[in-house]
Amino acid sequence: MATSHILLAALLALVSWQAMASDPSPLQDFCVADKYSPVLVNGFVCKDPKVVNADDFFMAANLDKPMDTTNKVGSNVTLINAMKIPGLNTLGISIARIDYAPLGENPPHTHPRATEILTVLEGALYVGFVTSNPENKLFTKKLEKGDVFVFPQGLIHFQFNPCANKPAVAIAALSSQNPGAITIANAVFGSKPPISDDVLAKAFQVEKNTVKWLQAQFWADNQN
Repeated sequence: MATSHILLAALLALVSWQAMASDPSPLQDFCVADKYSPVLVNGFVCKDPKVVNADDFFMAANLDKPMDTTNKVGSNVTLINAMKIPGLNTLGISIARIDYAPLGENPPHTHPRATEILTVLEGALYVGFVTSNPENKLFTKKLEKGDVFVFPQGLIHFQFNPCANKPAVAIAALSSQNPGAITIANAVFGSKPPISDDVLAKAFQVEKNTVKWLQAQFWADNQN
């Protein structure tokens, strides 16, 4: 009986670990991505360490410079991930600069593979996230320069610049080498091919003409 209890505990621990697992963990000092390898793995194949150099861990990203926010949502996300810095492969981290025009926003979206911690560098932001079903509880906060806020992995969240005459800038760190982003409106109303208007009309409890109008909009991509 004791042996079966031990085996059950070990199995539960393994399942829990798999549930918490995200990016592959490094088993050596680094695993610089070989983006030219034909082998497909979860992430990237490691480059031969003998040919790795300092440039594999570097990018002249210009994150100190303002980015273009002249799109319909008034924001620009400049993400630095393992596709841009090969040395990030297997290290479970990435970073983004987010620029907001006056009254601009980073619209409701999720990161399926990462928790995000956001720091306001300039201006102010109104931010929030919504918990999963059935509560769908909204957590919001007004952030000023120097403030920090956390968005839990997978939850829908947003940032909005409430100032009508001043831009805002934030830096976000994410717990994945490739966090992914699913912008809710783009995914639901801008999918290719479109989701059936019967499905969306029922889901949102609106007329089909409203769905067709939403699907006809140009859904801005603020990812850079």
